[in-house]
Amino acid sequence: MRVGTDALIDIRPLRESDREPIRLLLVATDVFSDEEVAVALELIDAVLHTPDQRDYIIRTAEDDGNVVGYYCIGPTPMTRGTYDLYWIAVSPEVHDRGIGRQLLEHAEREISASGGRLVIAETSSQPKYEHTRIFYVKNAYEEVARIKDYYKENDDLVVFGKYVSQIGR
Repeated sequence: MRVGTDALIDIRPLRESDREPIRLLLVATDVFSDEEVAVALELIDAVLHTPDQRDYIIRTAEDDGNVVGYYCIGPTPMTRGTYDLYWIAVSPEVHDRGIGRQLLEHAEREISASGGRLVIAETSSQPKYEHTRIFYVKNAYEEVARIKDYYKENDDLVVFGKYVSQIGR
């Protein structure tokens, strides 16, 4: 069901055929470095080629047969009920259609249904990540920590968090 201007998408488990479209999507965002894209692909490969791994859960958003976004979440080691939102990305071609919000809400419901209570999302303070920071705030995430010069000088780590234990229950 379409809500307002939201795209009608299908969110489903990752498939082998999603790897290249996700790589292209990450590159097209013009936000992620080559190193970051390589790390995202490592996590995708871990999910695709190690089916019994429990560290990462990846879901893909499909619109009219095309991969338009994805997320990667996983339980944070050494915690009870805390999950990391490792990746969330949407193709620039379909920005402002509500796909990112739909992906985020899906991830939150999945986390809550698995007994998770807290989602942590880390990002950079660099200007190119401003839309990412705004996205989290618009979706009821709070900045819970900031570490100055974390990635490099003048590039802080910005940590957002949201409690989701009651979502979908």
